[in-house]
Amino acid sequence: MSEQKAGKKVIYHKPESAFETSSLFCAGCQHSIIARVVCEAIDEMGIQGDAVGVSGVGCHGMCHVYMDVDFVFALHGRAPGTATGIKRGLSNKGIVFTFQGDGDLAAIGLGDILSAVNRGEKLTTIFFNNAGYGTTGGQMAPTTLQGQVTTTSPEGRDAASHGYPVHMAEMMASMRGVAYSARVALIGLKNFMSAKKAVKTAFQKQIDNVGYGFVEFVCTCPPGWGMNPPKSIQWLEKAMLEEYPLGELKNVDIIE
Repeated sequence: MSEQKAGKKVIYHKPESAFETSSLFCAGCQHSIIARVVCEAIDEMGIQGDAVGVSGVGCHGMCHVYMDVDFVFALHGRAPGTATGIKRGLSNKGIVFTFQGDGDLAAIGLGDILSAVNRGEKLTTIFFNNAGYGTTGGQMAPTTLQGQVTTTSPEGRDAASHGYPVHMAEMMASMRGVAYSARVALIGLKNFMSAKKAVKTAFQKQIDNVGYGFVEFVCTCPPGWGMNPPKSIQWLEKAMLEEYPLGELKNVDIIE
């Protein structure tokens, strides 16, 4: 992103599809960075005018204030269904994506996304996995780790009582209607670039009419985890990535 501007070399600049605004998120939250990654992908693919976002309920729902694309809010967990209606209403010409968190997608909305994928909808989902309910105070979510303390699991999540962490990227990869499924994180430049590549690939599967694209971002929630921002990054690297390893889980060009 290097360019000349007013006699100075610009190394990095705001994406064209991003608004000029200050952060609405807690210190150390990575949601705004995820929004930037998606904006950079949209810019580089030249799809800003065709992109339509659908936000579910949660912290991720505030990402629309950063993005200069059309956005629609859906009922809790119903973003894939809403996105389906938009996509079909646009005669499949729009590039429709959902922003969803672990509660919105993996809890109340699990049936909705599985139905959309099973129908073979040509959509893209950006999934925010921060292992808890950030918006409502740090309660246990489907993605909460074993032993993780939350406001509703004060002694730590126990599989015998609460079940096991849900692995959405693996679940999506097992579905026939999914063309692409990946898990990424924003720790260091290499991972940042890998995350953007994954988002672009997921969009391309939709553009090429192949199938559903799914990208899971493992991300931080310092207040929900009871940590400062540096500690939350350390915990993500140590605990979150052990449970949720990064990488592509499915990448196909034809669904048979």
